[in-house]
Amino acid sequence: MVKFTASEIRDLIISLIVLSFGFALLLSHNFNIALSLLPITIIVVGLGFIFHELSHKFVAIRYGFWAEYKMWIEGLVLAIIFPLFFNFIFAAPGAVYIHGQSISKKENGIISIAGSITNIIFALIFLLIYIFVPLNYTTINISVYQLNWAFLGMFINGFFAFFNQLPFFGLDGSKVIKWNPFVWILIVVVSLGFVAIYYLPLIESLIL
Repeated sequence: MVKFTASEIRDLIISLIVLSFGFALLLSHNFNIALSLLPITIIVVGLGFIFHELSHKFVAIRYGFWAEYKMWIEGLVLAIIFPLFFNFIFAAPGAVYIHGQSISKKENGIISIAGSITNIIFALIFLLIYIFVPLNYTTINISVYQLNWAFLGMFINGFFAFFNQLPFFGLDGSKVIKWNPFVWILIVVVSLGFVAIYYLPLIESLIL
């Protein structure tokens, strides 16, 4: 049975807001514009972030472990600082902590890859919406090109999937590599593909 503690819900909400603002800063490099982008980034980051963490939690519970999300104060601070000074975002405001005995390498790997797979699914859905669904998109003037929410959702979910597979800082990637390096390479390549699609309009506008 899936249970959520009050502190877990609080940590998820705080992490969502901070991470959403961090992405808004990454896209705009301006506090005022970031505030105007926040409602949209909360939606697209919310889908990516919340379901990423819940995927870890649900799979861990399926294996019989106790799993609870806890925010990381240092990670929240870095989520704001990195976009301001390094044109990058440290997208790890917290993690799902798993408690139980004798977790196998395979179980740990599958639990760790569940979040990135969820992000890839969302990235694909957003891309299909962007290509095929005839909607009046809300566009946002950012830098030298316009961005719509579906395109943004594809990028953020692709980035989430890639970032969390980095084999550093105790992120999911280090656990997945230990279980199955071929699966890890596949997830990294696919997630980077969505990130590359996002940057194509910017590259084309600079060349032209």
